[in-house]
Amino acid sequence: MMKNVLITGGAGFIGSSLALKLLEKGYSVTVLDNLSPQIHGEDGTSSELFLKIKNKVNFIKGDVINMDDWRKALKGQDVVVHLAAETGTGQSMYEINKYIDVNTKGTSNLLHILTNEEHQIKKIVVAASRAIYGEGMYHCSEHGTVYPVERTDEEMKKGDFEVKCPICHRNVELMATTEETKIHPTSIYGVTKQMQEEMCMVVGKSLDIPVVAYRYQNVYGPGQSLKNPYTGILSIFSTIIKNNNKINVFEDGKESRDFVFIDDIVDATILGIEKEEANFESFNVGTGVCTTVMEVATTLKEKYQSNTEIEISGNYRLGDIRHNYADLTKIHDKLGFTPKVSFDEGISKFVAWVNQQEVVEDNYQKSIDEMKKKGLYK
Repeated sequence: MMKNVLITGGAGFIGSSLALKLLEKGYSVTVLDNLSPQIHGEDGTSSELFLKIKNKVNFIKGDVINMDDWRKALKGQDVVVHLAAETGTGQSMYEINKYIDVNTKGTSNLLHILTNEEHQIKKIVVAASRAIYGEGMYHCSEHGTVYPVERTDEEMKKGDFEVKCPICHRNVELMATTEETKIHPTSIYGVTKQMQEEMCMVVGKSLDIPVVAYRYQNVYGPGQSLKNPYTGILSIFSTIIKNNNKINVFEDGKESRDFVFIDDIVDATILGIEKEEANFESFNVGTGVCTTVMEVATTLKEKYQSNTEIEISGNYRLGDIRHNYADLTKIHDKLGFTPKVSFDEGISKFVAWVNQQEVVEDNYQKSIDEMKKKGLYK
C-alpha cells in the first residue's frame, strides 16, 4: 500500500489543496517547498497557503535545486508528486536561467537520486502543462488537421491575432487538444514542462517506476496567490479590480483558455496516485470548455459589483498562445475522470474567497514593464 506521499511545491496553490485531500484519505504527507516570495510574500510562514498545511504535514523548507533537500524529503516515501516549478509563461521568456534551474535541473536532481541511490519510491506523478502544446491543434479547410507555429510580431502589430495554417497561411479553426497533438511549446516555461515530463517518463521506464504526467490546463480557485503578478489570470484580474485599477485585456479579448477548478485538479491527481491504469500515461486535465479572456474580465467585474474599467488594448506578449482547450476523452476512458465544477460555479466560489482576503498591492504593471524592457510586450 502506497501511503507515504511527498509533494514538492506542496505549500503552493495545487500542492496545499492536494495535501489536505490526501490527509483526509488517510495518507501520510511530506511537503518540500521553498516558500517562494513570488507566491507567498516576503514572510512565507504567514501566507494563507502555508498556514493551511502547517502542523498537518511533515514540512521541509528546502529547494528542489538542492540535492540534500531532495534526499531528506525522499526518505521513507512511496510516491512523489512533483509540482515544484516556476510557472509564469511571460516571465520565463527573460528569467531563462531560473526556469531551467528550477524546472529542469530540479527534476534531474530527483531522477539522479532515484537512479543512483537507495530509496523506496514506487510512483512519480509529475505536473506537466498545456503549455507543451504551443498553439495546439487546428483545422484548415485546405489541409485538414494542422499544428500552427507561433504567431508573428509583424501580424500582431497589425491587429491580426488569428492563428494561421503553417502550410497555406489561411486562418484556421480551433480544435480540442488531444494527448496525441504535436508537442511544440512557444515559451521557455512550456519547454521546461515538456522536459520534466519526458525526463520522468524516460527514467521511470528504465527503473520500472511508474510515472503519470498531468497536462494541467489553467487552474484557478480559492487559495490561488493574489500576490503573484506573473501567473493566474483570475487572481491577477481580481487584484486589479480590488485596487480599482483598469483591466488591460490583451489582443482583441477573444483569446481563450480552458479554466479548471482546483478541486477537479486534486481529484484527477489522486486518481493518478491510486490507479494502475494511469501508469506511464500522460493526461490532459481541464474542463473541455473554452472561455475568452474578455468573458473572464466581465464576469469578475460583475461578480465583484465593481466599476473597474475594462479596456481591450490590442497589446500582446510574444510567446503567448491564442487558444487552448483540452480533449478529455483519454482521462475519462482510462481513469473515469469527469470535471464536476462549471466555470460559473467555480468563479463564484473563487470570488467569495477573494472577498474575505485582505487587498494586496497590485504589482501587475511592474511585471508588464519588465517584459516591455526586454522587447517581449508590445
